[in-house]
Amino acid sequence: MPATDDSGFRELTVDLHAHLGVPALEQLIADAPGLARQRATEATSLGPASVAYNQEHFGALAAPLTSLDLRLAAMDRAGVDVQAVSATPVSYAWAEAPLAERITAVSNEAVAEHCALRPDRLVGIGTVSLQHADLAVRQMRSAVVDLGLRGVQISTAAAPGVELDDPRLADFWAAVEEAGAAVFIHPFGCTLGDRLNAYYMFNTVGNPVETALALTRIAFSGLLERHPHLRIWAAHGGGYLPTYLGRADHAWAVREDARTTVEPPSAQLSRVFVDSLVYTPHGLRHLVEALGPDQVTLGTDYPFDMGVEDPVERLLAAGLDPETVTAIRGGNALRLLGPLPRTTRTPIGGIS
Repeated sequence: MPATDDSGFRELTVDLHAHLGVPALEQLIADAPGLARQRATEATSLGPASVAYNQEHFGALAAPLTSLDLRLAAMDRAGVDVQAVSATPVSYAWAEAPLAERITAVSNEAVAEHCALRPDRLVGIGTVSLQHADLAVRQMRSAVVDLGLRGVQISTAAAPGVELDDPRLADFWAAVEEAGAAVFIHPFGCTLGDRLNAYYMFNTVGNPVETALALTRIAFSGLLERHPHLRIWAAHGGGYLPTYLGRADHAWAVREDARTTVEPPSAQLSRVFVDSLVYTPHGLRHLVEALGPDQVTLGTDYPFDMGVEDPVERLLAAGLDPETVTAIRGGNALRLLGPLPRTTRTPIGGIS
């Protein structure tokens, strides 16, 4: 019998990694010179075969990225009760402050409006213009206070040459902690250039590298020691870092230039959440072993082809103990985002 809470509903299954398309943004930035430069850079990094494939693939995603009915139907098929929705991760780091402010406002309002259509099933995650640190603080507060979003999505760097541990972002991290907002780290593309321009390595190699780099800088910088109440979660299982976390700990132990924190990197990252999007039962078991059962959440990357449609089945296939399954399925999401909507999807004695 499924576990239930005091209100008579079974424990929620929560997908913390899903995206929304915002067509209004395309119109807003259509003539911006920075957009053309960004697309040229991405085309070089992707390579011609992946550029051509993505043009067709993303066209097919227009409906599932924007349709509430398609989203809810996919959630029902996947056994997901509540989904955290963030805008499609696209880099606007090139945008100057006035345009950046408008981009973020349009995006966050769209996420809030979409989630408001089914507040019993959807919660929103906003975004900020992190390349403008002072603006990002105001945007984060507006997203959380004015729009009721649960946190913000950022990339693996604020801008070229501005990493997430950059001192210029100190006020942003302090404000996030003070607001109690969650921060979702998701690559907005890859910065490794044309070395990845074949076989879709831009994504399959680039995304995990970007996330591993961002989390490593966070761990060694002492950010989580300075702000112990920060709630951060990372996409794609935290990238490559959990697989080789021992190497970071070894450097911390044997090198003075790497012993920059009181605790080793593994202890720092035991306070960071990651999603379960690692594809295989072995990979998920290893992720739980590396970071702990309390730090892994469910994630689908809906509706992209690098996501999964059966997150619960994959979780159950990993052969984890019942307490860990319950935590990953929804309990950890509650710890990360706070109270979530009570769904009417499956009451006791009812049918879905």
